[in-house]
Amino acid sequence: MSDKYPHLLRANAIKRGEKTFSHPWNPKSEITGTHLSGISGLSRTGVSLVRISPGKESFAYHLHHREEEWIYILSGRGVAQIDGEEYELAPGDFVAFPTPSVAHNMTNPFDGELIYMMGGEHLEHEIADFPELGKRMVRIGTAIKIYNIADGEPFGDA
Repeated sequence: MSDKYPHLLRANAIKRGEKTFSHPWNPKSEITGTHLSGISGLSRTGVSLVRISPGKESFAYHLHHREEEWIYILSGRGVAQIDGEEYELAPGDFVAFPTPSVAHNMTNPFDGELIYMMGGEHLEHEIADFPELGKRMVRIGTAIKIYNIADGEPFGDA
């Protein structure tokens, strides 16, 4: 039996698609995984299978203005930093970030590897804030610009 359907991903293809990413604004960031949606042909939604080693974090503490996001823990334990609070997560736990979302980040302060699925929307335009860094990211298509939130000024009589 052959796999003619191009959107079916076998475990070996998922493993081959694995990459490691570190967010440039967080020295503890190191996430290894596969962007399943990208290699399976999905363009309007993002789904990834990721791993975080002990002592590492996912990204930089951030929030989304337009794109909803979610996390589902498969194995290991982690701590979700959500809106200034910490929540320990274990296999079977699910966290949603409807928009506008609150700031969040995943950390692994434990001895074992944390494995989870994450996903969300992939819109043409997105705005994300990094409140601890005072930065705002604006993405239009593939073009990304970074602004200092403190530089913002009121517009007109608003």
